Amino acid sequence: MKSCNHCNHEDHYCIDNVPIFRDLLPDEKESIMNSSNQKRFKKGEIIFTPGDSFDDLFVVNKGMVKISKVSSLGKEQILRILKPGDFMGELALFSKSILNNTAEALEQTEICIIQGNKIRQLLIQNPEMAIKFLQKYTERIEETEELIEQIGLRDVEQRIANYLLIEIENNQIINNNGKYEITLPVSKGDLAALIGTTQETLSRKLSLFQDNGWINLKGQRIIEVTDIKRLESIR
Repeated sequence: MKSCNHCNHEDHYCIDNVPIFRDLLPDEKESIMNSSNQKRFKKGEIIFTPGDSFDDLFVVNKGMVKISKVSSLGKEQILRILKPGDFMGELALFSKSILNNTAEALEQTEICIIQGNKIRQLLIQNPEMAIKFLQKYTERIEETEELIEQIGLRDVEQRIANYLLIEIENNQIINNNGKYEITLPVSKGDLAALIGTTQETLSRKLSLFQDNGWINLKGQRIIEVTDIKRLESIR
């Protein structure tokens, strides 16, 4: 591993991408980086697996990571997709729990690994930071509840419509003559695992959406929404 001083470019640290660290003083940021390591992962490389035990916080500096669970039958359920500024492994900061998820790099990825004792010290010294940390963890719980609702209460067509609408909302995609062009951040196989279906079912439903005039499929990763009102009606 390399020192995370390599994450420092012109007074910019990888933790500057993380909202809970943004208001720290420069010397506090420097202290975190001096007790941190940097590791790079290739596409498809595993960062951690169920059963691993760490006392660290993993911050995504570059790239993209999927957090998932795999059943004994090999079925994968993606829990979330992490992008630069997101972090993982936070539960290990407060308990000696064993990790029960898998983290995999979806592309060339750079991770800053911050020592857990350094984070705990900062949380004690900075109540506002502790509150931000709790807020982020609350968001994770809400995302998990939404995922459970999606899979348990909505059919596949509703899940697809909901996913496309969320992509439009979160990425602030502009209406271009009634059309919204979405570039999928993940492969269709990973998208299927994210919304709790198979790749075959996803492909069949997307083709149905296209036949109905709701979307246009443009290559492997681009979906153009042409009837947003219809998607909203079945969401």
